[in-house]
Amino acid sequence: MVFGFLATAAAAEAEPLAGVWVTGPDRKGQIGHVAFAPCGGQICGTVLRAYDQKGRPVVTPNVGKRVIWDVTESAAGQYAGRMYVSQLGKTVDGVFLVQGARLKIRGCLGPVCQSQTWSRIN
Repeated sequence: MVFGFLATAAAAEAEPLAGVWVTGPDRKGQIGHVAFAPCGGQICGTVLRAYDQKGRPVVTPNVGKRVIWDVTESAAGQYAGRMYVSQLGKTVDGVFLVQGARLKIRGCLGPVCQSQTWSRIN
C-alpha cells in the first residue's frame, strides 16, 4: 500500500485522532498508552506507558518511542501513515479509522495484514 495524502498543520491540530489511546494486548498480554499529537504538520503516535496483564506498569523498549508517524487524514475520521511493528521489527503502512471512542488500526506486510482496535482514554 502506498498513501499520499496532504494535511495542513492547522488541520492536524483539530484531528479527532489526537489524544491518548489504549492499545490491544500484544503477544505477552501487555497493553500500552499511545499519545497522538501534531508533529511537523502531520500526526505522530508515541508510547507513553506500558502495563502487564494485571495492570502493573512495565518498562519496555517502546516506552517513550514514536511508533506511528507521517499520519494524515484521507477522509473524515480516516487516516493513513507509517507504523513500527515491534513484534516484527519492521515499519509498515498503516490505516487508522476513528469511530467515536474506538480506533481501528490495520497494517500489512506483503499479503499478510493484521488489525487491532484501540480505545480512547482522552
